[in-house]
Amino acid sequence: MTPLVVGVTSHRNIAAAEIEPIRQLVATFFDALKREFPQLPLLVLSALAEGGDQLVAREALAAGATLIAPLPLPRDLYVDDFTHPQARAAFESLCDQAEIVRPPRLKGLSRLSVESPGLERDRQYAKAGMYIASHCHILLAIWDGKDSGRLGGTAQIVNYHLNGALPGLVEHHREARHVLGGGNERLLYHVVCSRDGDEGDVADGLTPLQTLWRTGNDVTTQDGLPPEFRMMFTHMEQFNADSEKYADEIAEAADAGKEHGPHSPAFIDQVFRAADWLAIHFQRRVLLALRTTYVLAALMGIAFTFYAHLSEQNYLIYSFLLLFAIGALVAILARRRGWHRKYLDYRALAEGLRVQSYWRRAGISATGDHEFAHDSFLQKQNIELGWIRHVMRAAGIYPARDPVSHTPEALASVIDEWVGQSGKCGQLHYFERKTLERTGLHHITETIGMVSLWGGISISVFLAVFALRLPEGIKTTLVMIMAVLSIVAAVREAYAYRKADKELIRQYRFMQRIFAGARAALDRTGDPVKQREILFVLGDAALTEHAEWTLMHRERDVEHSKF
Repeated sequence: MTPLVVGVTSHRNIAAAEIEPIRQLVATFFDALKREFPQLPLLVLSALAEGGDQLVAREALAAGATLIAPLPLPRDLYVDDFTHPQARAAFESLCDQAEIVRPPRLKGLSRLSVESPGLERDRQYAKAGMYIASHCHILLAIWDGKDSGRLGGTAQIVNYHLNGALPGLVEHHREARHVLGGGNERLLYHVVCSRDGDEGDVADGLTPLQTLWRTGNDVTTQDGLPPEFRMMFTHMEQFNADSEKYADEIAEAADAGKEHGPHSPAFIDQVFRAADWLAIHFQRRVLLALRTTYVLAALMGIAFTFYAHLSEQNYLIYSFLLLFAIGALVAILARRRGWHRKYLDYRALAEGLRVQSYWRRAGISATGDHEFAHDSFLQKQNIELGWIRHVMRAAGIYPARDPVSHTPEALASVIDEWVGQSGKCGQLHYFERKTLERTGLHHITETIGMVSLWGGISISVFLAVFALRLPEGIKTTLVMIMAVLSIVAAVREAYAYRKADKELIRQYRFMQRIFAGARAALDRTGDPVKQREILFVLGDAALTEHAEWTLMHRERDVEHSKF
């Protein structure tokens, strides 16, 4: 199940008198999350540093959470930073209860360069803080509210989490992109603390032991979890519930090899398989609802046309009303159960995870210092879809149980599985096949339209020529046939529009071109570095295109009013 991930950043020298009250606040925080989101198991990311990191880790374990420890340094070097024997013993004990993760090392950084205190060691601490902030859904900060200016300090990690900037490592600002995108799913839970020392008081405007919620849009509240984030976490719960409900079917599909994506036991690939199967499942329900409503709409039009010419047949108007009621029930059922939203959301999630998994296996995610596949995916959507990026963040945590080997063989496997070959396998073959299928369906729609058009014109000409010779009964029958042809053509055209057949053909052709281009470029080089660059560009293009697809389809729901 996808967890609710809480990251931790904290001061080491919390005022002694505030340690117990803060412990109680943290315990209350975890209890509230468990109570409000019971379908989201808790996962806590803590570097296990002395002070607040260890305090939160202990409370997390007491609350039944999974503890993952992204250590900034190898364990044997990191332990040297614990000056107090009690803190060192606590670190060793917590390590034994946690899954240890080593964030990707900064480029060009060797073990020798971090063995002694200095800038490089501080940069690696900052790297661990960035890893926690990038992968968590809520960052729990036990912080005095001041900016100490220390590289990788609590203030800098908070700023990076909310705005995407960390002086000395990351100079760009994520906040500008979110202003344009219209949403920011970054959330901070701030526990205000004092620090030991002469200048240990809290920042102006804050009081010790105060708790605040802050978002990346500079919204601060003490009134509880912001409603838009509650909605995001609720969608995550629904995904978990659907995954559990259909777990047997998902497992059977995985065993049968029905999914077109990564094949491995890693957590990220398990989530992909669930999202992929659920997207197909709800797509079938949406298509069934669409086909039902449009068939009923056609029958309604035909029934009303017949009633207009055969008004003595009163059962026709009752049939019209009955058909309308059935169609309305289908549309209402589809909307209340969220079939359309789930289909689009789960498809978007599956496509994001597909790229993220293949990048990971190819060693692409390990080459960047801080950017991840989820950072720019679906930024044109509103904050409600932040839950998709949240699941991608959780899936991007690489505990020891999901080892990755970035070997040439692994890279070749990714190329074969993901890109594939024309007419044989991979996404290239998939988009070739889907282009042909959609083109065929569009041809059927055009054929029905042409038959209806020329059928109507032929009947019109026939009526014009023989109008004075034909009995009224035959003329009425011919007019009704014209009306039926027009209704069938219009309904078929509306159905094709709602499914976005023309747009999908263009999308499939575009995806086919970029995968064919990637295949050709990969075949021209044997350099793993260049191959990874090609796969990175390919994945970025695929994410962008699918975000556009999601945006286009989100407005084409099964709606009663349009029915």
